[in-house]
Amino acid sequence: MTDYLPTGIGVLDRKLEGGLPVGSLVLLSADPASQSEQMLYELTVPRPTLYLTTARSPAAVMTAIENAGGSMETTNVHALGERPLNEAFTLVSNCPPNSTVIIDTVDMLETGQTQEYLHFLNDIRSELLSKDSYAVLHGLDGRQVQAQRDITEYLSDVIFELSTEVRGENIENRLIVPKFRGGVPFDETLKLELTPEVAIDTSRDIA
Repeated sequence: MTDYLPTGIGVLDRKLEGGLPVGSLVLLSADPASQSEQMLYELTVPRPTLYLTTARSPAAVMTAIENAGGSMETTNVHALGERPLNEAFTLVSNCPPNSTVIIDTVDMLETGQTQEYLHFLNDIRSELLSKDSYAVLHGLDGRQVQAQRDITEYLSDVIFELSTEVRGENIENRLIVPKFRGGVPFDETLKLELTPEVAIDTSRDIA
């Protein structure tokens, strides 16, 4: 029987029927101009979190987490350097059991050799499974997408796709889950409010 870990985002946990399977690689794919990081910050609340940043400084990430209402007491933020795959694997190997791992963004890891990147994803999945943990890979779906994104999508167990559109005077965020190994993909989109507490937007759509 598969064990599940709650994400701490109530709307997601209800739709996922409890949370995400332990050992999962989860891809959060979103437009760079969206506030998708808000989802990442909320994931830090339920359990110890290893937050690996490849673009922003640790200080900037910690400030953003604190301002968004995430958990700083149990979140360790590390910046990945010149050998990001090796550094990330070592840090994941040393994280405590029952943790959440966040890689923000995975784009920087998708630039290396294909086989090395494949080994990395499979190796951290094994580590996550042994530690009853899961990882969220934040991928930018912008003007240029890394060549290795197909590999990330294929090896990910769960894919969250967040789209952001401007409709009149409103910004609309919709989440779909087209892939969910060990579960059932969403049969509809979720209209989200990306505020300090991620919630369903219950306003009616107007054609």
